[in-house]
Order: sequence, then C-alpha cells, then structure tokens
Amino acid sequence: IVNAQWCADNALTNLRLGKQFPGVGDTEFSCNQMGRDYQGRLVTRPTPNPNFRRVDAVMVDAAGTPLLTLSTVLGRY
Repeated sequence: IVNAQWCADNALTNLRLGKQFPGVGDTEFSCNQMGRDYQGRLVTRPTPNPNFRRVDAVMVDAAGTPLLTLSTVLGRY
C-alpha cells in the first residue's frame, strides 16, 4: 500500500505544482512504483467556497478494489 500512497501523493503534488485551478470531474491515471502498476482516479469536487476545490486521489489494485484515498484542497492561483 505504501507504493500506492506514493502514486497518490505524486498525482496530488503534480496538481499543486501545475498551478492551474482544476475543473470539477474525474480523471483516470496510472502509476508504476517499484515494478508494480497501479490505477488511480483524481476526483475533483467543488467546495462551499468557489475559490477552492477538493481533490481525492483514489488508488485501486488490479481487481479494482480500493486501496487508499488521499485528499487535498487546492485554491485559485
């Protein structure tokens, strides 16, 4: 699960470094850590404050079973 957590953390870090306000919706991504392939989904939702978005990085195994979810809040730049 640690490798899946790295994938989720990297995906959220890429969003922060991109300095673009994310649109609402879901985005699929894949990641390879230490020879294992992981599938993930970035789930972006509005917050009560329109200047912020909540983003969940949901990681699943090959069978689609959820492994973990990391969340962050991103603001307008």
